[in-house]
Parts: sequence; C-alpha cells; structure tokens
Amino acid sequence: MSSPEHEYGPPPPRALPSAEALTAEILRQATERGAGKSICPSDVARALGGEDWHPLMAPVRSAAFALAREGRLLVLRKGKPVDPEAVKGVIRLAVPGDPA
Repeated sequence: MSSPEHEYGPPPPRALPSAEALTAEILRQATERGAGKSICPSDVARALGGEDWHPLMAPVRSAAFALAREGRLLVLRKGKPVDPEAVKGVIRLAVPGDPA
C-alpha cells in the first residue's frame, strides 16, 4: 500500500494571505491597540500564519510600508516615525495621530 506523496518530505507550500488580508489585519491590530500604542509586525504575522508565521514577515512589512506611504500607518523605529523606504531593522507600527 502506498502513501500519498505529500507524507514524504516537506509539506507543499502554503499560499500567502492576500494584500487585502494583510492590510486589514495590520489596521485592525493597530487600531485595537489604541492611542499611544504600537504593534510589532510579528504580531500580524502570527495572527495570520499561526505556527508557520516567519514566511509572512516580509509581506507584512511590505503591506505596512504601503500603508505608511498612503498616510494610513506610521512606521516607528525606537519610538520615532521613520521613512519606510529607508528603515532597516526592528520596527513597530501605529495609526497616525496616536503618539506611540
């Protein structure tokens, strides 16, 4: 008796969430966090990816940067707003108008 091929080797790649799903989750979490607070991009990746959240970090950051370019989100580094085009390293996300 043969087993299905997917039982041997790594599982097939999982589809990434849509840009709309990423955007919605980022805005939901940042808004729910409240005034003066920020979220970590990994919180969004964990919410959408479960245990296999690491591959979502780059798409989450990209979606956050797009929202920042539209003026709908702040990208923070060390608590200060930064240009999403130039930032590297650890960031946090907040809705505009909220001192984070």
